[in-house]
Amino acid sequence: MDPRIIGGIFLGWSLGANDSANVFGTAVSSFMVNYRIATVLIAIFVLIGALIEGGAGLETLGAITEQSFKTAFIISISAALTVAIMTIFKFPVSTSQAVVGGIIGIGILQKHIDFHSLYKVIICWIGTPIGAIFFSMVLYPSFAFLFRKLNMHFLTYDKVMRFLLILSGIYGAYSLGANNVANVTGVFYKSGMVNKFEALLIGGLSIGFGALTYSRNVMITVGRKIIPMDAFSAFISVLSEAITVHIYAIIGVPVSTSQALVGAIVGIGIVKGIRMVSGKTVLFILLGWFLTPLLGAIFSLVLSSL
Repeated sequence: MDPRIIGGIFLGWSLGANDSANVFGTAVSSFMVNYRIATVLIAIFVLIGALIEGGAGLETLGAITEQSFKTAFIISISAALTVAIMTIFKFPVSTSQAVVGGIIGIGILQKHIDFHSLYKVIICWIGTPIGAIFFSMVLYPSFAFLFRKLNMHFLTYDKVMRFLLILSGIYGAYSLGANNVANVTGVFYKSGMVNKFEALLIGGLSIGFGALTYSRNVMITVGRKIIPMDAFSAFISVLSEAITVHIYAIIGVPVSTSQALVGAIVGIGIVKGIRMVSGKTVLFILLGWFLTPLLGAIFSLVLSSL
């Protein structure tokens, strides 16, 4: 294995450490699911998702600008540093935006950016929270109606919700792997450093390793501070997020699980007629989304000049 792909492994680790919170954060922080069990499930199903459906996104990011071994390494390190810094400061950030920021930095230096591919990615970024809002607004009343009809005993309901949280978390992990593995090794695949299977395998394993080793802080932050909610709302939000991210995996555009999750929560709030996310929290998240591509571009420009 080319040692320069270590940058991609570092990025995958950062992604796993940060984005695991969007899959199992609420379930873990509410003690419905054990943290260690959650991280093991994430590691397993991220890898499965990457290997089965991760290939579609590998082409997209590499098309934004030309890639070489050197630029692939710089982009991955720039994105990894960005995500790692945001993770340390407990920002739920978009790895896709970090990678694209790094790619844009390289494109500025090379004076070559494929704006058609870039616009496609940006449009999908905008569509991500909108899609999640739609799915949560449909799924919430549908499942609520079903549970009212079933009229379960509260102990049975608790067991069912625990099972559904695990199931939606597994699907969320699968979607995360299928969609975001391209962020980790897409530039290496386009530069010819690895073949498609190697790109998917290395990306999936590195994301899983990040979940296993350093996801607790952000998971608890997202679970308790950003999205405090009941188990049913948590299930709907993760399911809506997973469906949205999975759709973009099929399209072949890596998107932000954080944006999808916040969109899903907003949709639930609309249905319930309450504000599920505070203005301060939205500002906190938007600041992270603004800083992420900016830092990615700055890091790639600085590293390229060394």
